[in-house]
Amino acid sequence: MSMRRHEVAAFLRASSKILVVGEMILDEFIWGKVSRISPEAPVPVVEVIRETYNAGGAANVARNLREFVDHVQMLGMVGDGPDADRLQGLLSSSGILLDGALHDPNYQTIRKTRIIARTQQVVRVDREARTPLTSEQKQRALTRFDSMLEGLSAVILEDYDKGLFDQEFASAIIERANNAGIPIMVDPKPTNTIEWKSVTGLTPNRSEAFKAAGIPWSEPLDPPTQDHALMRVGDTLLKKWQCQFLLVTLSEQGMILFQDGENPYHIPTRAQEVFDVSGAGDTAIAVFTAALAGGASPREAAEISNHASGIVVGKLGTAIVSRAELLESFVE
Repeated sequence: MSMRRHEVAAFLRASSKILVVGEMILDEFIWGKVSRISPEAPVPVVEVIRETYNAGGAANVARNLREFVDHVQMLGMVGDGPDADRLQGLLSSSGILLDGALHDPNYQTIRKTRIIARTQQVVRVDREARTPLTSEQKQRALTRFDSMLEGLSAVILEDYDKGLFDQEFASAIIERANNAGIPIMVDPKPTNTIEWKSVTGLTPNRSEAFKAAGIPWSEPLDPPTQDHALMRVGDTLLKKWQCQFLLVTLSEQGMILFQDGENPYHIPTRAQEVFDVSGAGDTAIAVFTAALAGGASPREAAEISNHASGIVVGKLGTAIVSRAELLESFVE
C-alpha cells in the first residue's frame, strides 16, 4: 500500500481525544564513556557525562500520542517523592493532562535506570514493587474513568504487569468503554494472564503473541505470511480475544495485521538502522491508535505505525517520533 504525505496528515487529527490507562514509569538515562575495565571485577568502568529523564511505560505512549493529538489524558497511580514529582513534571510539560493521576503516598513510583556507554546499554537497574490495586483504589480509578469518557476518540490500555491491571479491573474498563461506543486498544503483557475479550484491537510483539496464544516459540521465517506457526498464533488470538484485529510487531520483519475473514497483511520494516528497541512498542500502539481515531482503516493505520516504529528504533532511549519526522518519511 502506497500512502501520500497529505493522506497521512489527514488521518493524524489534532482534534482527537485519547486516554491512556496504565503504569507510568520514570526512565532515567546515565550517559558516559568506557575507557577501562574495573580492577575490582571484570566489568567496564563508566565515566558519567550526563543524565537525562523521560516519561516511560504507559507515559511513553502518552508522550508519543501528544506529537499527533492535542488532547491526551493519563489514568494511573502516582506516589510521593522526587521520582513522582519529576515524572509528573515531564508529563505536564509535554501537555499531557494528569486529572486521571491517582495519588497514593504508599505507592512506589517505578524508576528504570539505563547506563549507556556511547551507543551501548551496559546495564539496567529497576526500582519497583509490583503493587496490586486495593478495592478502594479500583473504585477510585473506575469513578475517575467514568468521568473522563465523554468525547473520547479512543482508549489505550497499556499493561506493563506492575499491578494496575487484574481481570476485574480490566473487564470493568472494557465494559464501560464498549457501552460508550469507544474503541479500545490494548498492548498486553503475557505474564499477566488477563482475557482481553471484546476489545477493538491488540498490539503484541511476536514473542508476546506466541506466549499469549500458548504456542511454542519458533524462529521467524520469511516471508512472515508463509510462517505457519505465526499464522496459527494470529488465528488463535483473534478467536481467544474476540477482537476486530491484531497487529503483531515483528522487529526487523516489520509488522503483520490479522483481521477476521481477511488474509494477513504484512508490512516490511522501514528501519534503516536499529540503535534501541526500547519503547518501540509504545510508539507502535500510539501512532496506530491515533491514525484509527482519525479515520484510517486498520491497514492504513498499520502502515503509518510501521513508518513511526522504523524511525524510533534509530534513536537511543525511550524516544518519540515527531509529526514532522513521520510525515517526512512519506512521499509527497
